Amino acid sequence: MIVPHETNAIAGNSRTEDLSGRVARSRDFVAGGIMTAAIVMFVGTAGSVMPDAIRHYYGAAVSPNNIAVTALLLNIALIIFGWRRYSELHREIAHHKNAEEQAKTLAVTDPLTGCLNRRAIGEASASLIAQATRRDMTVAYLMLDLDNFKNINDIHGHDAGDKVLIEVAQRLKATMPPNSHVARLGGDEFACTFIFDADFPETVQRVAEDLIEQVGKPITGPASSGTAELIVTASIGIARADQCDNSLDVLMRRADIAMYASKKHGRNRYCWFDPRMENEVQFRNKIESGMRVGIGRGEFVPYYEQQIDLNTGTLIGFEVLARWNSPELGQVSPDIFIPIAEDTGMIGDLSACVIRQAMEDARGWDQSLTISVNISPVQLRDPWLAQKIVKLLVETGFPASRLEIEITESCLFENMGLAQSIIGSLKNQGVRVALDDFGTGYSSLAHLRALPFDRIKIDRSFVTSMNESKESRAIVQTIALLGESMGLPITAEGIEDGELIAHLAEIGCAKGQGFHFGQPLSVEQARRLLAERNLLGLGWTPKPATPDETEQFTEPQLRAARGE
Repeated sequence: MIVPHETNAIAGNSRTEDLSGRVARSRDFVAGGIMTAAIVMFVGTAGSVMPDAIRHYYGAAVSPNNIAVTALLLNIALIIFGWRRYSELHREIAHHKNAEEQAKTLAVTDPLTGCLNRRAIGEASASLIAQATRRDMTVAYLMLDLDNFKNINDIHGHDAGDKVLIEVAQRLKATMPPNSHVARLGGDEFACTFIFDADFPETVQRVAEDLIEQVGKPITGPASSGTAELIVTASIGIARADQCDNSLDVLMRRADIAMYASKKHGRNRYCWFDPRMENEVQFRNKIESGMRVGIGRGEFVPYYEQQIDLNTGTLIGFEVLARWNSPELGQVSPDIFIPIAEDTGMIGDLSACVIRQAMEDARGWDQSLTISVNISPVQLRDPWLAQKIVKLLVETGFPASRLEIEITESCLFENMGLAQSIIGSLKNQGVRVALDDFGTGYSSLAHLRALPFDRIKIDRSFVTSMNESKESRAIVQTIALLGESMGLPITAEGIEDGELIAHLAEIGCAKGQGFHFGQPLSVEQARRLLAERNLLGLGWTPKPATPDETEQFTEPQLRAARGE
C-alpha cells in the first residue's frame, strides 16, 4: 500500500510537533491543578461559611468567620482567573497549531494548484522507491510540460493561464491511479509518480496516453479572456527507477531529458527515456560550450556558394554560408550548430561575426560581385537588426548596394509589423532584400504584396525534383511567371543538374546556384577562382592550395575557372 503524499511530504516535522505537544500538555497540567485546588477549597468551606458571607455583605454584624469569608472570595476569584487563563492558553495553542499546519502546507504544496511542490515530490518519490523495492516493483516518474503555454499568457492574460494550470492539475489528479503523487514543479511543468509492476510497462503507457487525452480537452476560459475555450497539449517524458539504480536524481533527470525528446519529435506525445537521449544531451552541451568559446576565437568563418547568371554563365556573386571548424570537435555541420545557436540566443553574435568577415573578404573584390546573407527568424525579432547590419557596413566599408539580405518566409509569420520596419530601414540604406525559400510558406502572395522585396528565391526542393516531378516543374514555372508579372528577378536554388539550366533560363530565372557550379568555397578558394577570372582586386598573393582544398573544386567549376 502506497502512503498518500500528504503524509509522505511532511517528514522531518515530527520533532516540532512533539515539542508543541509537550508544551500544551504542561500548560494543561498547571491550569488543571489550579482549578482543582480552588474547587476543593471552595467545596470544603462553602457549606459553613456561605451563610455568614451572605449576612456580612447584607449588613450583618461582623463575626469571627471574616477570615473564612475572605478565603471563600479568593477561591471564587481564583476559579474565575484559572478558567479564563485556561481558555486563553487553549486558544493560543490552537492558533499556534493552525499556524504550524499552514506553514507545513505551504512548505510542501504549490499555492496555485494545491499539488505537491518540487521539494515535496522528491521526498514522496524517494518514499515510493523504497516501498517499491520492498515489494519487488518499481516507480515510474512522468515529467509533463504544456506545449506553447506562453501563448495563452501572452494572448489571453495571466488569469487565463492560471485557470489552465488549475484545471490541468485537477485533471492530472483525477487521471492518475490511486496512491500516486502529482506535483507542479514550476511554470507549466508537472510531475507524476506511482508504483507499477516492472514486467508490465504498458500500464505506464496507458496512464501517459490518458493524461495526454485529458489535458488536451478544451478548457473554459475566464470571462475576462473573451474566449469560450482554451486548448493546450502536453509533452511527457517517462523514466523508471529500476533502470536508474533507484537513484532519485537520475530518475528525475532522465524523465526531463525524455520530455524534451517528446517535444523535439512533435509535441503532444510521450517518450520513454533512452540512453541515446542522454548522449545527445551531452553532445549538445559540448557543442554549446564550444560555440560560446569559438565565436570569440573566430572559429566560425564564411564559405561562399557561387551565384551564376543563367543566361550568360558568368559569376555575379556569392551566398555566404557559416562554417565551423572546431579544434576539439572538427568540422561541425550547420544543421547541428545553427539550431543550437538559435535556441541559446547566440545566433546574433555568430551571424555578425560571419557577416563582418564576409564583408572584409569581399570588399576588395570586383565591384560587380554581390554577397547574400541569410537572416535567422530569431534575428528578425530584434528591432535593432537593421541598425546592426548598417553598423557592420560602416565599420568594414563594404558598399550597401553589394549586399543582399535573404529572409525566409517563416520569419514573417510572427511579427509582420516589425519585419516591415526592418526591411524598410535596410532598403533606405541601399541594401537589397530577397524572399528566400519561396513556395514553402502559407501566405507568399500576401508577403510579396506587403513587403518591398527585390528578388524571389525558389526553394531548392522544387528545383532539385524538377526532372522527377511534373508538379515541381509546374510550380517553378508558375513562380517564374509570377516574378515576371511583379517585376521581381528570380533565383533558382539547388541546381545540381546542368540540363536544367537552359530550361530555367527560358522560363525567366535570371540567377541560379547549386552544387552543379561547385561546393561552397573557403575564402582562399574563392580568391583563387576570382583570380582566374580577373575579378580579384590587387594586393592578394595566393597561398599554395592544400590537397583537401583542391579536391573541393568540381570539374565544371575548374572548366569555368579556365574560361571553357
